[in-house]
Amino acid sequence: MPERPVDATVVIIPTYNERTALAPIVARVRRAVPAADVLIVDDASPDGTGALADELAAADASVHVLHRAAKQGLGAAYKHAYSWALERGYSQLVQLDADGSHQPEQLPALLAAASPARGVEAADVVVGSRWVEGGAVVNWPKRRQLLSLWGSLYSRWMLALPFRDITAGYRVFSADALRALDLDAVHSHGYGFQVDMLWHAHQAGLRIVEVPITFVERSEGQSKMTGSIVVEAMLRVTAWGIADLPARVRRGWRARRPEARQH
Repeated sequence: MPERPVDATVVIIPTYNERTALAPIVARVRRAVPAADVLIVDDASPDGTGALADELAAADASVHVLHRAAKQGLGAAYKHAYSWALERGYSQLVQLDADGSHQPEQLPALLAAASPARGVEAADVVVGSRWVEGGAVVNWPKRRQLLSLWGSLYSRWMLALPFRDITAGYRVFSADALRALDLDAVHSHGYGFQVDMLWHAHQAGLRIVEVPITFVERSEGQSKMTGSIVVEAMLRVTAWGIADLPARVRRGWRARRPEARQH
């Protein structure tokens, strides 16, 4: 196994039936961040995405492929990829959608926030945010925008999270951040996985930063997001929020105690 540089980055691209989108997005990633490796995680796509991924890897030593036996959800694919990357010594792990909605050209800005700068502490988790100042969405119908905004707002309120784009999928995790998390406690495999990971990162006291991005609706293929998927995720969020409520009350009570305010 080759020794990685201290700032080694891998861009994880989960796929299911993304044959038409895969080669262009991998090429864009390689142009935008030439020093980064790419890991394609394919869930046994019946359209030949996995075979194309193998062809891309054969042509470029910086491209790697994980073949999974079946479609088991986004969260399971990412957790498998995290284990693969951590075992191989990568220090920054990027989540990026295959469909082009996450622009690789904006990745340098996310990676900069994950790196220490003069007088600025590096973030443990960087979220590419559509809903902070400077963020935007392009070619999304109003219904999708409202659904995404509602999902973030509801999750923010239910889980007491201080972030704007809680359902965002364009993220950078440091290896140390992932090691600090109990990934076995992250049970969500679908849309709720992004909320689940951010909630656990916040509870672990990790430094989380939102960086504005422009999210572009896919021009090829079919979105896998449906209203029923979002509703299922928000039901999970509701259950998490209710289960965590007693602990939040205790934390708030301790923070208001006079002796707590004196320290």
